[in-house]
Amino acid sequence: MKVTEHIAAAKKTLISFEVLPPLKGKGIEKLYNLLDSFMEFKPPFINVTYHRSDYIYRKVEENTFKKVVVRKRPGTVGICAAIQFKYGVDAIPHLICGGFTKDTTEDALIDLNFLGINNVLALRGDAMHSEKSFSPEIGGNDYASDLVEQIINMNKGVYLAEELKNAKCTDFCVGVAGYPEKHAEAPNMKADLKYLKHKIDLGAEYIVTQMFFDNQKFYDFVKACREFGINVPIIPGIKPITKRKQITSIPRIFKVDIPEALEEEIEKCKTDEDVAQVGTEWCIQQSKDLIDFGSPIVHYYTMGRASTFQKIAKAIY
Repeated sequence: MKVTEHIAAAKKTLISFEVLPPLKGKGIEKLYNLLDSFMEFKPPFINVTYHRSDYIYRKVEENTFKKVVVRKRPGTVGICAAIQFKYGVDAIPHLICGGFTKDTTEDALIDLNFLGINNVLALRGDAMHSEKSFSPEIGGNDYASDLVEQIINMNKGVYLAEELKNAKCTDFCVGVAGYPEKHAEAPNMKADLKYLKHKIDLGAEYIVTQMFFDNQKFYDFVKACREFGINVPIIPGIKPITKRKQITSIPRIFKVDIPEALEEEIEKCKTDEDVAQVGTEWCIQQSKDLIDFGSPIVHYYTMGRASTFQKIAKAIY
Protein backbone atom coordinates (compact mmCIF):
# COMPACT_ATOMS: atom_id res chain seq x y z
CA MET A 1 0.00 0.00 0.00
CA LYS A 2 0.99 3.59 -0.47
CA VAL A 3 1.67 5.84 2.51
CA THR A 4 -1.37 7.93 1.63
CA GLU A 5 -3.53 4.78 1.55
CA HIS A 6 -2.28 3.72 4.98
CA ILE A 7 -3.19 7.15 6.33
CA ALA A 8 -6.63 7.13 4.71
CA ALA A 9 -7.43 3.67 6.12
CA ALA A 10 -6.13 4.33 9.65
CA LYS A 11 -8.55 4.57 12.56
CA LYS A 12 -5.89 5.96 14.90
CA THR A 13 -2.44 7.52 14.76
CA LEU A 14 0.04 5.06 13.25
CA ILE A 15 3.67 4.45 14.19
CA SER A 16 6.56 4.08 11.76
CA PHE A 17 10.31 3.69 12.02
CA GLU A 18 13.43 4.65 10.10
CA VAL A 19 16.41 2.29 9.99
CA LEU A 20 19.94 2.30 8.58
CA PRO A 21 21.20 -0.25 6.05
CA PRO A 22 23.98 -2.48 7.42
CA LEU A 23 27.55 -1.31 6.97
CA LYS A 24 29.38 -2.80 4.00
CA GLY A 25 30.66 -6.24 4.91
CA LYS A 26 28.05 -6.78 7.61
CA GLY A 27 25.08 -9.12 7.41
CA ILE A 28 21.40 -8.31 7.70
CA GLU A 29 20.84 -10.24 10.95
CA LYS A 30 21.33 -7.25 13.25
CA LEU A 31 18.76 -5.27 11.23
CA TYR A 32 16.31 -8.18 11.40
CA ASN A 33 16.74 -8.33 15.19
CA LEU A 34 15.90 -4.62 15.35
CA LEU A 35 12.87 -4.98 13.10
CA ASP A 36 11.67 -8.06 15.00
CA SER A 37 11.36 -5.85 18.08
CA PHE A 38 9.22 -3.33 16.16
CA MET A 39 6.73 -5.69 14.54
CA GLU A 40 4.50 -6.01 17.60
CA PHE A 41 3.54 -2.37 17.07
CA LYS A 42 2.34 -3.11 13.53
CA PRO A 43 4.13 -0.30 11.66
CA PRO A 44 2.53 0.33 8.27
CA PHE A 45 5.94 0.98 6.75
CA ILE A 46 9.67 1.12 7.47
CA ASN A 47 11.89 3.82 6.03
CA VAL A 48 15.40 2.84 4.92
CA THR A 49 17.98 5.60 4.69
CA TYR A 50 20.46 6.04 1.86
CA HIS A 51 24.01 7.15 2.48
CA ARG A 52 25.81 8.70 -0.45
CA SER A 53 29.30 7.79 -1.52
CA ASP A 54 32.32 9.79 -0.49
CA TYR A 55 35.89 10.22 -1.69
CA ILE A 56 38.95 8.97 0.15
CA TYR A 57 42.60 8.87 -0.85
CA ARG A 58 44.33 5.49 -0.73
CA LYS A 59 48.08 5.13 -0.89
CA VAL A 60 49.08 3.07 -3.92
CA GLU A 61 52.85 3.57 -3.68
CA GLU A 62 55.26 5.82 -1.84
CA ASN A 63 54.12 9.47 -2.04
CA THR A 64 51.34 8.50 -4.45
CA PHE A 65 47.66 8.41 -3.58
CA LYS A 66 44.61 7.38 -5.59
CA LYS A 67 41.25 9.10 -5.21
CA VAL A 68 38.54 6.43 -4.84
CA VAL A 69 34.81 6.42 -4.22
CA VAL A 70 33.54 4.52 -1.20
CA ARG A 71 30.04 3.86 0.07
CA LYS A 72 29.79 2.66 3.66
CA ARG A 73 26.14 1.59 3.61
CA PRO A 74 25.13 0.23 0.20
CA GLY A 75 22.12 -1.92 -0.52
CA THR A 76 19.07 0.23 0.19
CA VAL A 77 17.04 -1.28 -2.66
CA GLY A 78 17.96 -4.81 -1.59
CA ILE A 79 17.20 -4.07 2.07
CA CYS A 80 13.76 -2.72 1.16
CA ALA A 81 13.01 -5.85 -0.89
CA ALA A 82 14.15 -8.05 2.01
CA ILE A 83 11.95 -6.18 4.51
CA GLN A 84 8.85 -6.46 2.34
CA PHE A 85 9.51 -10.15 1.68
CA LYS A 86 10.23 -11.11 5.30
CA TYR A 87 7.71 -8.96 7.16
CA GLY A 88 5.03 -8.09 4.64
CA VAL A 89 5.48 -4.45 5.62
CA ASP A 90 5.92 -1.68 3.07
CA ALA A 91 9.51 -0.47 2.88
CA ILE A 92 10.33 3.06 1.78
CA PRO A 93 13.76 3.73 0.30
CA HIS A 94 15.28 7.17 0.54
CA LEU A 95 16.33 8.34 -2.91
CA ILE A 96 18.88 11.17 -3.09
CA CYS A 97 20.35 13.39 -5.74
CA GLY A 98 23.96 13.25 -4.62
CA GLY A 99 26.03 10.51 -6.26
CA PHE A 100 23.38 9.64 -8.85
CA THR A 101 22.98 10.61 -12.47
CA LYS A 102 19.45 10.82 -13.80
CA ASP A 103 20.12 7.56 -15.65
CA THR A 104 21.19 5.67 -12.52
CA THR A 105 18.20 7.16 -10.69
CA GLU A 106 15.90 5.88 -13.42
CA ASP A 107 17.50 2.43 -13.22
CA ALA A 108 17.00 2.36 -9.43
CA LEU A 109 13.36 3.33 -9.85
CA ILE A 110 12.86 0.60 -12.45
CA ASP A 111 14.31 -1.96 -10.02
CA LEU A 112 12.05 -0.71 -7.22
CA ASN A 113 9.03 -0.92 -9.50
CA PHE A 114 9.90 -4.51 -10.48
CA LEU A 115 10.19 -5.41 -6.79
CA GLY A 116 6.75 -4.01 -5.96
CA ILE A 117 8.13 -1.14 -3.88
CA ASN A 118 5.83 1.77 -4.68
CA ASN A 119 6.76 4.35 -2.01
CA VAL A 120 9.87 6.54 -2.14
CA LEU A 121 11.14 9.49 -0.12
CA ALA A 122 12.81 11.99 -2.47
CA LEU A 123 15.65 13.99 -0.92
CA ARG A 124 18.49 16.13 -2.19
CA GLY A 125 20.87 14.60 0.34
CA ASP A 126 23.88 16.09 2.06
CA ALA A 127 27.24 17.16 0.76
CA MET A 128 30.05 14.65 0.85
CA HIS A 129 32.27 14.94 3.89
CA SER A 130 35.05 16.09 1.59
CA GLU A 131 32.94 18.99 0.26
CA LYS A 132 31.96 22.26 1.93
CA SER A 133 28.64 22.43 0.10
CA PHE A 134 26.42 20.08 -1.89
CA SER A 135 27.53 19.38 -5.43
CA PRO A 136 25.28 17.33 -7.73
CA GLU A 137 26.61 14.54 -9.89
CA ILE A 138 27.33 15.52 -13.49
CA GLY A 139 24.14 14.60 -15.30
CA GLY A 140 22.26 14.28 -12.02
CA ASN A 141 19.44 16.10 -10.30
CA ASP A 142 20.41 19.35 -8.60
CA TYR A 143 17.48 19.58 -6.17
CA ALA A 144 14.90 17.34 -4.53
CA SER A 145 12.27 19.03 -6.72
CA ASP A 146 14.15 17.79 -9.82
CA LEU A 147 14.12 14.27 -8.38
CA VAL A 148 10.40 14.51 -7.63
CA GLU A 149 9.77 15.65 -11.19
CA GLN A 150 11.72 12.70 -12.60
CA ILE A 151 9.75 10.23 -10.49
CA ILE A 152 6.41 11.78 -11.41
CA ASN A 153 7.39 11.72 -15.09
CA MET A 154 7.97 7.97 -14.82
CA ASN A 155 4.53 7.67 -13.22
CA LYS A 156 3.27 9.23 -16.45
CA GLY A 157 5.32 6.84 -18.61
CA VAL A 158 7.89 9.49 -19.49
CA TYR A 159 11.42 8.07 -19.35
CA LEU A 160 14.74 9.72 -20.18
CA ALA A 161 14.95 8.07 -23.60
CA GLU A 162 12.55 10.15 -25.65
CA GLU A 163 12.24 7.49 -28.33
CA LEU A 164 10.50 5.07 -25.96
CA LYS A 165 6.89 4.58 -27.02
CA ASN A 166 4.08 3.29 -24.81
CA ALA A 167 6.48 2.96 -21.88
CA LYS A 168 5.10 1.35 -18.74
CA CYS A 169 3.91 3.87 -16.16
CA THR A 170 5.26 3.42 -12.65
CA ASP A 171 3.04 4.11 -9.66
CA PHE A 172 5.21 5.63 -6.94
CA CYS A 173 3.84 7.53 -3.96
CA VAL A 174 6.43 10.25 -3.38
CA GLY A 175 7.23 11.78 -0.02
CA VAL A 176 9.48 14.75 0.66
CA ALA A 177 11.17 16.31 3.68
CA GLY A 178 9.89 19.29 5.66
CA TYR A 179 11.75 21.42 8.19
CA PRO A 180 9.79 22.84 11.15
CA GLU A 181 12.84 24.94 12.04
CA LYS A 182 13.72 25.78 8.42
CA HIS A 183 16.23 24.05 6.17
CA ALA A 184 19.72 25.22 7.04
CA GLU A 185 20.31 26.56 3.52
CA ALA A 186 16.99 28.37 3.12
CA PRO A 187 17.26 32.15 3.59
CA ASN A 188 14.04 32.26 5.62
CA MET A 189 10.97 30.19 6.44
CA LYS A 190 8.83 31.72 3.69
CA ALA A 191 11.40 30.76 1.08
CA ASP A 192 11.61 27.27 2.54
CA LEU A 193 7.82 26.89 2.32
CA LYS A 194 7.93 28.08 -1.28
CA TYR A 195 10.43 25.34 -2.17
CA LEU A 196 8.34 22.79 -0.30
CA LYS A 197 5.13 23.78 -2.06
CA HIS A 198 6.91 23.50 -5.40
CA LYS A 199 7.64 19.83 -4.66
CA ILE A 200 4.01 19.25 -3.69
CA ASP A 201 2.79 20.99 -6.84
CA LEU A 202 5.05 18.69 -8.88
CA GLY A 203 3.29 15.67 -7.39
CA ALA A 204 4.73 14.80 -3.98
CA GLU A 205 1.94 13.39 -1.79
CA TYR A 206 3.15 13.66 1.80
CA ILE A 207 5.79 15.28 3.99
CA VAL A 208 8.02 13.78 6.70
CA THR A 209 9.69 16.32 8.95
CA GLN A 210 13.21 16.71 10.21
CA MET A 211 13.47 15.82 13.89
CA PHE A 212 12.38 18.40 16.46
CA PHE A 213 12.16 18.46 20.23
CA ASP A 214 9.63 21.27 20.70
CA ASN A 215 6.19 20.24 19.46
CA GLN A 216 5.05 23.85 19.20
CA LYS A 217 7.49 24.30 16.34
CA PHE A 218 5.82 21.41 14.53
CA TYR A 219 2.34 22.82 15.17
CA ASP A 220 3.45 26.23 13.89
CA PHE A 221 4.97 24.54 10.83
CA VAL A 222 1.74 22.69 10.03
CA LYS A 223 -0.24 25.90 10.40
CA ALA A 224 2.20 27.78 8.13
CA CYS A 225 2.03 25.01 5.52
CA ARG A 226 -1.77 25.08 5.45
CA GLU A 227 -1.80 28.86 5.12
CA PHE A 228 0.69 28.51 2.25
CA GLY A 229 -1.61 26.09 0.41
CA ILE A 230 0.26 22.90 1.32
CA ASN A 231 -2.51 20.45 2.18
CA VAL A 232 -0.89 16.99 2.01
CA PRO A 233 -0.39 14.86 5.16
CA ILE A 234 2.51 16.04 7.33
CA ILE A 235 4.19 13.30 9.37
CA PRO A 236 6.24 14.40 12.39
CA GLY A 237 9.65 12.76 12.76
CA ILE A 238 11.15 12.56 16.25
CA LYS A 239 13.89 10.80 18.21
CA PRO A 240 14.96 10.69 21.85
CA ILE A 241 18.24 12.07 23.11
CA THR A 242 20.17 9.17 24.61
CA LYS A 243 23.65 10.61 25.23
CA ARG A 244 24.84 13.84 26.83
CA LYS A 245 26.99 14.79 23.82
CA GLN A 246 23.87 14.92 21.65
CA ILE A 247 22.73 18.20 23.20
CA THR A 248 25.57 19.83 21.25
CA SER A 249 26.00 17.45 18.30
CA ILE A 250 22.33 17.37 17.25
CA PRO A 251 21.99 21.18 16.99
CA ARG A 252 25.28 21.33 15.09
CA ILE A 253 24.50 18.54 12.61
CA PHE A 254 20.75 18.90 12.15
CA LYS A 255 20.32 22.62 12.85
CA VAL A 256 17.54 22.13 15.41
CA ASP A 257 17.11 23.58 18.89
CA ILE A 258 17.09 21.69 22.16
CA PRO A 259 14.43 23.21 24.46
CA GLU A 260 15.74 24.81 27.63
CA ALA A 261 13.68 22.50 29.86
CA LEU A 262 15.11 19.39 28.20
CA GLU A 263 18.68 20.70 28.26
CA GLU A 264 18.40 21.61 31.94
CA GLU A 265 17.15 18.12 32.84
CA ILE A 266 19.97 16.51 30.87
CA GLU A 267 22.54 18.70 32.61
CA LYS A 268 21.40 17.21 35.93
CA CYS A 269 22.17 13.68 34.70
CA LYS A 270 25.32 11.94 35.94
CA THR A 271 25.46 9.15 33.34
CA ASP A 272 24.32 8.51 29.77
CA GLU A 273 21.88 5.97 31.21
CA ASP A 274 20.26 8.84 33.11
CA VAL A 275 20.28 10.93 29.92
CA ALA A 276 18.58 8.13 28.00
CA GLN A 277 15.85 7.94 30.65
CA VAL A 278 15.22 11.69 30.44
CA GLY A 279 15.28 11.63 26.65
CA THR A 280 12.93 8.67 26.49
CA GLU A 281 10.41 10.28 28.82
CA TRP A 282 10.56 13.51 26.80
CA CYS A 283 9.97 11.57 23.57
CA ILE A 284 7.02 9.72 25.11
CA GLN A 285 5.39 13.00 26.08
CA GLN A 286 6.12 14.45 22.65
CA SER A 287 4.46 11.42 21.08
CA LYS A 288 1.33 11.66 23.26
CA ASP A 289 0.93 15.35 22.45
CA LEU A 290 1.39 14.69 18.72
CA ILE A 291 -1.29 12.01 18.86
CA ASP A 292 -3.65 14.40 20.66
CA PHE A 293 -2.89 16.96 17.95
CA GLY A 294 -4.16 14.50 15.36
CA SER A 295 -0.92 13.60 13.59
CA PRO A 296 -1.63 10.80 11.09
CA ILE A 297 1.61 8.99 11.93
CA VAL A 298 4.42 9.47 14.42
CA HIS A 299 7.70 8.58 12.73
CA TYR A 300 10.76 7.59 14.79
CA TYR A 301 14.42 7.96 13.83
CA THR A 302 15.73 4.84 15.54
CA MET A 303 19.50 4.80 14.85
CA GLY A 304 19.40 1.11 15.70
CA ARG A 305 18.29 1.50 19.34
CA ALA A 306 15.70 -1.26 19.79
CA SER A 307 15.21 -1.15 23.57
CA THR A 308 14.69 2.62 23.66
CA PHE A 309 11.96 2.55 21.05
CA GLN A 310 10.26 -0.45 22.58
CA LYS A 311 9.89 1.57 25.79
CA ILE A 312 8.51 4.53 23.85
CA ALA A 313 6.11 2.51 21.73
CA LYS A 314 4.82 0.43 24.67
CA ALA A 315 4.14 3.63 26.65
CA ILE A 316 2.04 4.99 23.80
CA TYR A 317 0.56 2.14 21.82
